[in-house]
Amino acid sequence: MDNRQAIGSWLSGPRAAAEDMGADFGHRGERLGLPEAGPGSIAPLGRRFGAVFVDWGLCLLIAYGLFANGDRQAVGNWALSIFLVLSVLTVGSVGFTPGKRIFGLRVVAEGGGRLGIVRVLLRSLLLCVAIPALIWDRDGRGLHDRLARAVQVRI
Repeated sequence: MDNRQAIGSWLSGPRAAAEDMGADFGHRGERLGLPEAGPGSIAPLGRRFGAVFVDWGLCLLIAYGLFANGDRQAVGNWALSIFLVLSVLTVGSVGFTPGKRIFGLRVVAEGGGRLGIVRVLLRSLLLCVAIPALIWDRDGRGLHDRLARAVQVRI
C-alpha cells in the first residue's frame, strides 16, 4: 500500500477503508427494508441540514417578530421553544416540518406509517438538545431518530 492509499482511507473514514478491503455494508436503509434510491429511501444528509436550516430560520423570524420585543438574547430561547412546538405539532400531524416539506422529506416510523405522539415528543426534545442529532449510525440516522424508532425518508 502506498502512502496515497493510506491517506485516502484516513480521509474517507473507516467505512470506505473497510469497503476497500471487501466488506459489504449494503446501501443506507437496507437493514430497515428501505429502497436504495427514490421515494421511501433514506433522506440525504444535505437535505436534512437544509430542512433544519429553513425551520430554524422560520422560528427565529417568529421569535423576533412576535415574542422577543427587540431583545436579541431572548430571540434564541424563544426560537428554540417555537422549534420544539413546531416540530411536535407538524411531525406529529403530517409527518414533516415546513423545511422538510420544502426539501421533500418526511419522518416515518421504522415499520412505516406515522409516529405516535410520545415518540414525536421524544424525537423533538432530543433534536432540541442537538448532540443526539449529530451522532449517526451506518444508515445515516441520528441518535434522536434511533431512540424514537423513526426514519427520515424522501417523499
